[in-house]
Amino acid sequence: MPPLSSSPRSGHLTRLAVTPEHWLENARQVPSPNHNARPEGEVSALVLHSISLPPGRFGGPAIEQLFTNQLDPGAHPYFADIHQLRVSAHVLIQRDGRLVQFVPFDRRAWHAGRSRWHDGQRERVELNDFTIGIELEGDEVHPYRDVQYRTLARTVAGLMTSYPALTRERITSHARIAPLRKTDPGPAFDWAYFDRLLDDIQD
Repeated sequence: MPPLSSSPRSGHLTRLAVTPEHWLENARQVPSPNHNARPEGEVSALVLHSISLPPGRFGGPAIEQLFTNQLDPGAHPYFADIHQLRVSAHVLIQRDGRLVQFVPFDRRAWHAGRSRWHDGQRERVELNDFTIGIELEGDEVHPYRDVQYRTLARTVAGLMTSYPALTRERITSHARIAPLRKTDPGPAFDWAYFDRLLDDIQD
């Protein structure tokens, strides 16, 4: 599957489609066991994360192994501390822009952890209940790649079409919902550029 840099028809970006089964059409599916049923209510927000395993290294199978409970604690010293975690995200955007989906969007992925967020009307907790979690392969030092931003914009545009309660104002970050614990996707993430790419989306 080629990287999802742009539409084949033009330089403009097109939104990605979500299937009736709540999978992205263009994503490679790697089902994770780390999910459960959402409570009643709409999918209405999105949380951006970043991840690299081991920290600062890109590529390799470790992220998929973590999200599928197959991480080898002996493969790297860092893995010994995290291999027993039971976590997941809905989607991973790799450094080359390829998409991997672990959990269908109608299910509750385990990505937010202890978190709080004021949605403009009230403070919310248990953010996994109503959010979609997207991981960017990266860290807080290295710039994210243009192809990752483009894939992210196309993905988010498709999600906003499929889940109308998810609006641009309801896109947040792990750092914003858990500021005492998390800092991702960090200062390397260019929010203004991401917003411009969303503006460029066309049907």
